[in-house]
Amino acid sequence: MAHGTKFIIYAALVGNGLIAITKFVAATITGSAAMMAEGIHSVVDTGNQGLLLHGMRRARRPADARFPFGHGKEIYFWSFVVAIMIFALGSGVSIYEGVHRTMHPEPVNAPIINYIVLGLAAVFEGFAWWFAWKEFRSQMRGRSIRETIHASKDPTTFVVLFEDSAAMLGLFVAAIGLTLGEVMGMPIFDGLASIGIGLILGATAIMLAIRTKSLLIGESAEPGIVADVRQRASAIEAVEAVNEILTLHMGPHYVLLTISLDFRDELPAGDVEKAIDRLTRDIRAAHEDIKRVFIEAEAAR
Repeated sequence: MAHGTKFIIYAALVGNGLIAITKFVAATITGSAAMMAEGIHSVVDTGNQGLLLHGMRRARRPADARFPFGHGKEIYFWSFVVAIMIFALGSGVSIYEGVHRTMHPEPVNAPIINYIVLGLAAVFEGFAWWFAWKEFRSQMRGRSIRETIHASKDPTTFVVLFEDSAAMLGLFVAAIGLTLGEVMGMPIFDGLASIGIGLILGATAIMLAIRTKSLLIGESAEPGIVADVRQRASAIEAVEAVNEILTLHMGPHYVLLTISLDFRDELPAGDVEKAIDRLTRDIRAAHEDIKRVFIEAEAAR
């Protein structure tokens, strides 16, 4: 796991915790539903960073008799839990609070406090977003954002980026709701802003759930890795044909590889064993993420 990713999560954990306390204090003083929704959002984000760190720690546990391929998928599970948390707590509570305030609007007291808190939160969230975006850009390598997210096998970076993006957008919606409510004298906009924040969180949670679910089920390695393995296997003189190559990510940096090869019929068993050993060493040297290699001798299909 990249040190930069850990730094981003720790920074977001501390920042969101402090921002959450400030937002709740402001919501208590002013009675703003939008600020309360933002406070809930920050609390959920703080808990999510804790879950990601917990998942990273558990994913590093070594393999054992019960889990012979290690615990790498723990990070996928806890990333999926993060998506559920955002949807259930962040989105659900914000929408509930917004609907309640829309049906029973109340004036916001001392709105200047909310603006100050939103401004400070925007500065802190902006720095967190920038660090997350910088880490994410280092993984793009000429690909689009969507392609990079689809290709990434490490959910921590794009989960933090999604959270920070939703946080920045939520601050913008809260500011618009508070401003419209004050200028037009209609406190209903405060409740509508809370609903808007809840919808943003709901959309973020759904996108994260879809992506992390795919990782949790089990994705193959990148096509370039599979193609390289096929080329290396085909180059072995003892190999007549490459039947099938299957890969599975057991974690962000743990690939399980199985290869079905048709060896030349006249080869003695000892030469087949040497060819398998040579190919295994060659693959592992070229791709450090491939931790386990299983090669099966099978007639061409």
